[in-house]
Amino acid sequence: MENRTTKLILLLDKEYPKARIALRFVDPLQLLVSTILSAQCTDVRVNIVTEKLFRKYKNAADYAKADLREFEQDIRSTGFYHNKAKNIIAAAQMIMRDFAGKVPDTMKDLIRLPGVARKTANVVLHNAFGKTEGIAVDTHVRRLSRRLGLSAQDDPEKIEQDLMKLVDKKLWGHITYLLIEHGRRVCDAKKPQCLKCVLKNLCPAKKTFFS
Repeated sequence: MENRTTKLILLLDKEYPKARIALRFVDPLQLLVSTILSAQCTDVRVNIVTEKLFRKYKNAADYAKADLREFEQDIRSTGFYHNKAKNIIAAAQMIMRDFAGKVPDTMKDLIRLPGVARKTANVVLHNAFGKTEGIAVDTHVRRLSRRLGLSAQDDPEKIEQDLMKLVDKKLWGHITYLLIEHGRRVCDAKKPQCLKCVLKNLCPAKKTFFS
């Protein structure tokens, strides 16, 4: 399995040499906010919203004292804005109270923040701090992990554990974006383009879509 996983990663890396996070940010706080906003929303939409948002809210103190109703309207187009607004403001308040105004850089502390589970924490740790403690499992990673036979689990945290056993730790941060790129461009949820897929000779799910 590990050998096949290595082949999958090599093929994806060759196909998507520029695979990286699509969210735009300049510091850990901006990335944290963007990642929370990205739940059930496209990165394109999040980047549109944050372009204005980041000019209005420049630090954790600004978010911590934000008016909830006003903030909801600022992020409304990202969807689920009631919960997202509540979580971002509460997370900022905790950052101000417990972390001296700075986004924490450990998994243990990040998942204490409202609205932050392992996926978000992994994204922030890898992309903002250069730390690798796990693998971020979003909808694309979840779907492709199951189709490619890398995990039979449905729960993202269980999928993450399966992937961590198969993938070299130095690639944990990178594999997320390889799978996301492939999921967006080829391995669509409803109509995967198996004939043009670079993984078709290694994919156990191709029989399902060819039949």
